[in-house]
Formats: sequence, C-alpha cells, structure tokens
Amino acid sequence: MIIIYFLIGFLATVIGAIAGLGGGVIIKPVLDALGHYDIATIGVLSSATVFSMAVVSLTKSILSGVNLEGKRTLMIAIGSIAGGVLGRLLFSRFLIILNNESLAKGVQSSILAGLMILVFIVVSYKDRITKLNIKKSAYSFIVGILLGTVSSFLGIGGGPINVAILVLLFSMDTKAAALHSIFIIFFSQLSGSLKIYFSTGFSAYNLDMLYYMIPGGIAGGYFGNTLSNKMKNTHIQKLFNITLILIILINIYNVFRYK
Repeated sequence: MIIIYFLIGFLATVIGAIAGLGGGVIIKPVLDALGHYDIATIGVLSSATVFSMAVVSLTKSILSGVNLEGKRTLMIAIGSIAGGVLGRLLFSRFLIILNNESLAKGVQSSILAGLMILVFIVVSYKDRITKLNIKKSAYSFIVGILLGTVSSFLGIGGGPINVAILVLLFSMDTKAAALHSIFIIFFSQLSGSLKIYFSTGFSAYNLDMLYYMIPGGIAGGYFGNTLSNKMKNTHIQKLFNITLILIILINIYNVFRYK
C-alpha cells in the first residue's frame, strides 16, 4: 500500500513537472479508481502532493535561471489565489447539496473527462486555432481566478487546463506554458490549503498516506524538472497528449463506476 501511494505521487508529479500537468489531474482520478478514500480526503492528498512538486520544480527552475513572463504571469497567479479559495468554498457547498459520495465522484469525473477532451482538442489543433496574446493585467487576473476556481474545485491542480489557456490566450508554446502552469499551480494549491487550515483544519481527513505521497511529489518535481530542461518542445507535446488520453479513459471508467 505504502509503495503504491509513493509511486502514484512520484510518477504523477514527474509527468506533471515535465508537461505542466501538475500531477493532480493524474492523482485525483487514480485515487478515485482505487476507492480507498472519500472525495474530500482525495482532494487534500492530491493538492498537498501537487503543491510539494510545484515548490521543488519552481525552486529548481529559478535557481537554474529560467525566467517567467513577469507582470501578466504574476497577475494570473494572484487571481489563482482568489480562485483557489473560491473553488474550495464551492466544493464544500457541492458536497452538502449532493449529500452522496458516489454521485459526487461521478459528477467530478464527468466534468474532468469533458474538460480534458476540450484541452486535448485545443492543444492538438493549436496551430489551426486563432490565438490571442492578452497583455492587460485585469484580464490576466480574471483568467487566474477562473483557473484557480476550477482546479481547486476539482482538486487537480489545473495543469492541463492551465496549459491550454496559456497557449490559447497568451500565445505561449507548450514548454513555456508548462513552466508557467506550475507557477499558477503553486499559488492556487497554497491558497486552497490555507483555506482548509483556517476553517476546518486537517484533522477531519485521513492523511496517513500523505507522508509517502509528499516525498513522492518532491522527488517527482525534482526529476521532472530536470528532464523537462533536457526535452524538446515536440517531445513534451507528445507526452502531454498521451497523458491526457490516459486521464480521459480513467475518468470515463470512474463515471461508470460511480454512476
């Protein structure tokens, strides 16, 4: 059991750090499929692991001299902080309204599968789609709120959605979008975790496996960032697409399992 959860954290965050997926979009449906934890605990396990990956990956990128795109990226990140808090609030209301664990997992899996299909289409046909290049800080802030809300609500970190939006609205290539996605993930997951800490606290969650998933996330962030710096944009694109297909299939499985 311990090895399984360590490997989930490690492998998900290696891929997440390389392709900007964050890892949560892999961890969340995989933990749903295993069925060992309730939906709220899975969200916390996923968020904490992804956050540890983002810290390591960003620190390593900054120390190696990689530059982010200044003001607009900062505004997206600030917006994602507000979105992270909003997403957690919506998630709490969502659980209260449905009052059905299996139905909630099925709904989340349906939303996630649909979003991943849209992301796959956008990224696969990005050369045929007219892309914008947003410069205004206010628009960047609004985009950050939306990205932070979705990622926090679904407990996924938002990586692939971040990448698709950054490519589509900010005209970044896949490799640049992947790095900036990790930056956004850092802030959205930090704010979501702080929201839990200052409201309900973490004592209500069974976080035994977190002691193995976080080291996996740290190791995954380190090795993933190292590999990313050595990989070409085309290779990152291929890894991104293959991973998305696997995520879509896992979520479709979860939809039928929890319907």
